[in-house]
Amino acid sequence: MTTVPTPAKLLRSAQFTAVHLEMRDVYTVDGEDEDFEGWKVGHRDDPADPASWWRPWLTLVQEVTGRGVQIRRARIVSEPVSQYIRFEYDGTFTNVYAGEQVRWLPRRQASGLCLPGNDFWLFDGELVLWNHFDGDGRTLQQETTTDTFLITTCSSAFEAVWERGVDHADYLPA
Repeated sequence: MTTVPTPAKLLRSAQFTAVHLEMRDVYTVDGEDEDFEGWKVGHRDDPADPASWWRPWLTLVQEVTGRGVQIRRARIVSEPVSQYIRFEYDGTFTNVYAGEQVRWLPRRQASGLCLPGNDFWLFDGELVLWNHFDGDGRTLQQETTTDTFLITTCSSAFEAVWERGVDHADYLPA
């Protein structure tokens, strides 16, 4: 079995674009439990204190976008949104500050789109990193492909979601 490069490593190697399609309503991210629990009792990131935000991820995003790589993230969400998606939404201003462009697409508006079965990253239109999760949103494994059919499929799916999506600045979760 070959080792799959991390999203961070692939992002560092991106030259032009990195797009990320997220389609789950719950993620159980290692190391995020404390932040999620804090959010549930009222803690929010302080917009005036960027040093306290999600590091080292946001530092990486700033580095990559700072050299001209466009990072776009699209999220397909059920409405009313889950508690986890509201938590994600409340922290997304930090992603935008770091240089990501983020759009939200209510799931009911995704009907008619042909979407892959898994979340993915697409780097420079050349490599797909699939993210596989269990039913509770825990990461199981990742795999990559350079299959041109799958790259085209993912690119088309992402662009269709992006076209219908609402910019983070304009989206209000229901």
